[in-house]
Amino acid sequence: MQTDPRGPRFAAALTSAVLIVVLLTGSCLLLIGQALVFALAALGGLRLSPYDWLFRTLVLPRLAPPSETEDERPLRFGQGILMVFSAVGILGHITGVTWLCLLATSAGLAAAFLNAAFGYCVGCELYPVVRRAQGRLTAGA
Repeated sequence: MQTDPRGPRFAAALTSAVLIVVLLTGSCLLLIGQALVFALAALGGLRLSPYDWLFRTLVLPRLAPPSETEDERPLRFGQGILMVFSAVGILGHITGVTWLCLLATSAGLAAAFLNAAFGYCVGCELYPVVRRAQGRLTAGA
């Protein structure tokens, strides 16, 4: 499935804002909410993400059609990575390992900010590497 690349950048900006608030307030509930957003996008597709819904409803009607689209699979992979970082942050919070929560949340913020500000999707860059590694593992089995 193809998607408008401006949608994921919009979602990354919202994610960055949410993760900044998590770091400033220490809100585990907000981090759980963000993890659910990542899970919806990673496991169900970007169209299930509330951030994508906001983009399609409020922003997209005001924009010209996209000049290009991109494959959704690397973006979903990136959402999966961020879901894992959020889960680790939640685990750190629940167990009282504050540094783990801060580290995982900060790493997620860094990845989201890179996408929002510069259009650099860490998950999209890792996706082909993982796919090639899977091919080698499958071929060797």
